[in-house]
Amino acid sequence: MADRVGRLLAPALDLLAVLVFALVGRRSHAHGITVAGVLETAAPFLCGTAGGWLLASLTLEAPPRTWQFGAVVVVSTVVVGMLLRRLATAGTAPSFVVVVTLFLTVTMISWRLAARWVS
Repeated sequence: MADRVGRLLAPALDLLAVLVFALVGRRSHAHGITVAGVLETAAPFLCGTAGGWLLASLTLEAPPRTWQFGAVVVVSTVVVGMLLRRLATAGTAPSFVVVVTLFLTVTMISWRLAARWVS
């Protein structure tokens, strides 16, 4: 049971990081906080997170709770998210790329480091 919960918790924490980023971004830019709005903002990055999970699962022998797995997920989330935003003409200013990268690196890697420290 605990193993199954762990397998569900890891992707949920990464998805939560993306949703929190979208929520904070919408709030700080006064875009309004609605479920649809947050999902619209988060969607490109959620696609990147899913792609990162797939890529890391297929290419790494490391479990999802390792920082290596997290690094693949972060890179994929940022790259795919920015490419999809660019296609949707939502904007990919260099400062935005830096903020996204820093926020997702801190959130997606820190929970993994904390999990390692606890266990």
